[in-house]
Amino acid sequence: MLGVSIIVFMLVYLAPGDPIRIMLGEDASPAEVERLREVYGLDRPVHIQYGMWLGNVLRGDLGTSIRQGRPVTTLILNRLGATFELGFASLIIAVLISIPLGVLAALKHSSWLDFTTMVVALIGISMPGFWLALMLLTHVALHVDFFPLFGRGASFAGGFSQLLNEGSFTEFYDAFRYVLLPAFSLGTASAALLTRLTRSSMLDVLRLDYIRTARSKGLGERVVVFKHALRNALLPVVTVLGLQLGVMLGGAVITETVFAWPGIGRLIVNSISQRDFPIIQAGTLMLATGFTVINLLVDLSYAWLNPRIRYD
Repeated sequence: MLGVSIIVFMLVYLAPGDPIRIMLGEDASPAEVERLREVYGLDRPVHIQYGMWLGNVLRGDLGTSIRQGRPVTTLILNRLGATFELGFASLIIAVLISIPLGVLAALKHSSWLDFTTMVVALIGISMPGFWLALMLLTHVALHVDFFPLFGRGASFAGGFSQLLNEGSFTEFYDAFRYVLLPAFSLGTASAALLTRLTRSSMLDVLRLDYIRTARSKGLGERVVVFKHALRNALLPVVTVLGLQLGVMLGGAVITETVFAWPGIGRLIVNSISQRDFPIIQAGTLMLATGFTVINLLVDLSYAWLNPRIRYD
């Protein structure tokens, strides 16, 4: 996270364009430009600027937006829920597609089903996310009234709350309609990768001695596959799954832009065009923090998936 903060700060500092000049316009006087540069601390050496910014971040102050004049913390928190909602929805779609297909391909090894699954997975990995997003907009959303073109409807949190309190599916249904296409677009590449990994891991486990022993004891095929084989085969899958969730949070920048999804990614893209440095730095740092925390949780989950693993 410290490395990310340094790299992003330097890239923003070296990027062409003066945010103060962009904000005030070309007709602003040099004295007015210099005054605002002093207000935002942009007149100081870069290492002093970074030290001040990092000190404020450690105190929970992410700065103030140059363009909007609002606290960056407020702007990010307002959009954080949308980004995580899209990321987790994409992850759910990837898991629902990849685990069953990977297990089925492993059980039907060298069959036409296995071959077809691997070809589809290869296409999914090779397909650019922005191209798939555009195809979904032009060939699905434009022709199917169920899918909105842009934006975000109600949140899933609000939908669950309404469902529990009022017994109504209205907000949940609305949230599902809006998130389905962006989540499918974002989760396709991860689903393809996880399908190949699940198949490979399952093939390795199904050849082990304890699987043959379980079958020789007369256990049903479902018990052997799902209780004994799949649980052990999930260790590498869970590792990549955690990484993919981090990738989804970062990759949401493109998807959120195409679908006008009001998340952190779209906020960062708009801020780049406006040279709003505090938002760019804070937004990237937040995504890096999410990536780091997710990978820590993945490491801790190993002990639950495999009792032989213990953390001392």
